Amino acid sequence: MAKHSEQLKRKLVKQYLAGVAGARVLAQRHEVGYTALRRWIAAYKQHGDDGLRKKYSRYDARLKMTVLMHMKKNGLSQSQVAAVFDIRSPGCIAKWERQYHDGGMDALALRPRGRPKTMTRPVPDKPTEESAPDERTREQLLKENEYLRAEVAYPKKARCPASGEETGRAKEKAQVVQTLRQQHSTSALLKAAGLARSTFYYQLKVLDAGDRHAKIRTQIKAAYERHKGRYGYRRITEDIRQTGQMINRKKVQRLMQELKLKSLVRVKKYRSWRGDVGRIAPNLMNREFSAQQPNEKWVTDVTEFNVLGQKLYLSPVMDLYNGEIVAYQMSERPVFELVSRMLSKALAKLGDHDRPMLHSDQGWQYQMAAYRALLAKYGLTQSMSRRANCYDNAAMESFFGTLKSEFFRLNRFESIDQLKAGIRRYIHYYNHKRIKLKLNGLSPVMYRTQPSRP
Repeated sequence: MAKHSEQLKRKLVKQYLAGVAGARVLAQRHEVGYTALRRWIAAYKQHGDDGLRKKYSRYDARLKMTVLMHMKKNGLSQSQVAAVFDIRSPGCIAKWERQYHDGGMDALALRPRGRPKTMTRPVPDKPTEESAPDERTREQLLKENEYLRAEVAYPKKARCPASGEETGRAKEKAQVVQTLRQQHSTSALLKAAGLARSTFYYQLKVLDAGDRHAKIRTQIKAAYERHKGRYGYRRITEDIRQTGQMINRKKVQRLMQELKLKSLVRVKKYRSWRGDVGRIAPNLMNREFSAQQPNEKWVTDVTEFNVLGQKLYLSPVMDLYNGEIVAYQMSERPVFELVSRMLSKALAKLGDHDRPMLHSDQGWQYQMAAYRALLAKYGLTQSMSRRANCYDNAAMESFFGTLKSEFFRLNRFESIDQLKAGIRRYIHYYNHKRIKLKLNGLSPVMYRTQPSRP
């Protein structure tokens, strides 16, 4: 706690009383505590200069009681009564009040400072002839002994390594009691465990019935391993529902927590901008990443992979109707041919009347005249994100994050060719098998090819 001189205290109090400034302004100006300054002002009003001097005194029980009675009688706060009796720290009064409520007048008495010169040990009382003999019967002593033995045995069994963590739930307590019933009384064990008799027998009945969720646990494990840890409880719920079995997602979440299964996906965003090298198109997409029919809105971008110092570039195009990857191209160099080949593959899949809007960022490939001429030839409308704003192309960035989290970061690659083969397999899996919650639990291809609803 900062110590302030008596001259500084008197100076600030005089300035406050003279109306130079308020207490808060003076405290900030001279870097002192606002509460301390208010205490100095109150002490000066009550005791003058004596209220600003440092005091090193101990208060006896009578003064402490007088302070507490005066505070209660007049309805004063601790700070106010401290100013009246010129007590330096109002916190002492709160301490005295607690001591009085806990131990009465004796608790307010002064305690000797320091530790005693000699350590004293309590001397046990010597038995006297007048001491009354133990009147408990032999049967009572045997019952007490039985309970003490059970009380000692239960915590040991509950903490043993074979039983896992320290037992706290009713099911685990019932298992421990059931194990010790051969050596100890059931009543004594239940008392030591703090477990009701009815609860104990209910848990035994549940244990005898077996695990009623064994089949669901097996299905959850199979779905989790089939998708290589990429699915969380929501997608696993949808995967199980596709088999025709109705199940609540909260149950799947709870069982996955018990099985210690957790999605390995960690979403990462890719962000890139290469400068102005050509013509910039307006942002016609305007973050409306939804389409009412196939080939209405497309998005594209380029992302980079690094394997042992070698780089691979991927350029896909996605249909916003169902999130399907329409076409893609890979190259070890970020050349224009990477984008042009991808675009040629995508345009080849268009129908005679399909004229989608194609949205991208302001990458240098999408600003080139050859790229814009190819779009104009097929009647496609070009749209671009605003400069250095990845959220304007969030749909494509989201796919890159999913691809890298579910595939690239979960595997190790020895060569670029191995990575290329893996990306081909993943994109096929993404289009045909990986379900999406916003597509009613269907994969992009399943959603596109489903029969039209009446």
